[in-house]
Amino acid sequence: MDLDKASGKAKDDKKLKWWQLSLLGVAGTIGTGYFLGSSLAISIGGPAVLLVYILAAAGTYVVFDALSRMTADHPEQGSFRTYAKKAFGSWAGFASGWVYWFSELLIMGSQLTALAIFARFWFPAVPMWIFAAGFGLLGLMIVFFGNKGFDRVENVLAVIKIAAILMFMVLAAALLAGWIGGGKYTPKLPLTAKALFPAGGIGLWSAFLFAFYAYGGIEVLGIMSNRLNKPEEAPKAGKVMLLTLTAVYVVSIGLAVTMVPLRAFNPKESPFVLALSSDHLAFVPHLFNGVLIIAGFSTMTASLYAVTSMMLTLAQEGDAPRLFSKKLKGKYPLYALCLISGGLIAAIVMSLLLPGKVYEYITTAAGLMLLYNWSFILLSSGKLLKPMKWSGLKRWTGLVLIVLAVAGTLFHKLSRPGLYISLLLVALIVGTDLIVHKVRNKSGASSSEDSPAQEQTARHHGLAGGPKFRIIGILKRKSRL
Repeated sequence: MDLDKASGKAKDDKKLKWWQLSLLGVAGTIGTGYFLGSSLAISIGGPAVLLVYILAAAGTYVVFDALSRMTADHPEQGSFRTYAKKAFGSWAGFASGWVYWFSELLIMGSQLTALAIFARFWFPAVPMWIFAAGFGLLGLMIVFFGNKGFDRVENVLAVIKIAAILMFMVLAAALLAGWIGGGKYTPKLPLTAKALFPAGGIGLWSAFLFAFYAYGGIEVLGIMSNRLNKPEEAPKAGKVMLLTLTAVYVVSIGLAVTMVPLRAFNPKESPFVLALSSDHLAFVPHLFNGVLIIAGFSTMTASLYAVTSMMLTLAQEGDAPRLFSKKLKGKYPLYALCLISGGLIAAIVMSLLLPGKVYEYITTAAGLMLLYNWSFILLSSGKLLKPMKWSGLKRWTGLVLIVLAVAGTLFHKLSRPGLYISLLLVALIVGTDLIVHKVRNKSGASSSEDSPAQEQTARHHGLAGGPKFRIIGILKRKSRL
């Protein structure tokens, strides 16, 4: 993958209108976090999860608004990583970059696990790790050799995802209206407090994280707001995008919890496949499952592009070993992909050792790392943006909602391991950050009389700012989740 060419191509892309950005956001955000993660949220929190999906949308909008405003005021290729660096220093740029890298790696592991779960719908006897290994290897091959037509394929797959959701809504309405018979379950509208809150307030709180996870990817849309004809229209694009997403999530999940009893929801089946189970629609769950695999693989591969691009950037700027910035024959990011493969192998090993729990653990950790990065965005905006009416209130409301979602994982036995994994990764990043900057400070003290040429070299290697973070090359591939 030639990131320089990709970046150049992104620069040449025509400007977007605000409604085009909204559509890109809707199509790109919907992924396995919605198609399968919603089942996890429902099974933990019950039908009342619709409330936390609305709250998560509000928190997500605050993050998008902050990032899009920073992008409009200070356009930077490095986006959130550069803003963290400007706001708090080089340590924050290092930490933000690595938190994002690990969040995307975990998201990719979650998507890989979801793909294996979807594939087992047809082949239940085949172990999950075999499917995970197959999808992971195919994704690595695509990223290694590059695919000039991948952007076009992504656009087609985005249309397929939206069409699948519309198909579900139409068929679900037909089943509820009695136009199609033979449903596997008897529809029942949950109206009592016990039906809405089967696990009480604590259960709903525990499901909050997975509602946030369904909106993952909004940070990339914030970056893309720099391509708007009128960057000041980014907040409007974000409002329309999130209102549309919230409506889609609430209506589709509301239909699912009406058509399927709570006991039937589980992290191994999409709630939408369950809802469409009917003797008269025997082919539809299979068709829908195929769509989920196609859409999930596209988002998984997009995440692979993202973590590869980030690793190359971190290495080029001196925030990772320089080995990972090297490309085989100047074209193939072999070393970066070898490191990423290690993360994929870890996910596959977890699928082998913990086949019943791996999706919950990895998805929880992925969602938490995503929210840690969003916290960086909100805190950076407080330093870099000029105060506006209600801006402080919005920022702190977003931070409170994020803290509530993180804290909720403490109260569910399937979420706690994911929380511990995320904290371990944060501790690893912080420890490495301290060591790196301690070495840099010593190096800076010993070379305080460096020549201007040496200082220029130091800047190039990230010791005093470094080159701008290149993420634009993956924007079209990464507008997802």
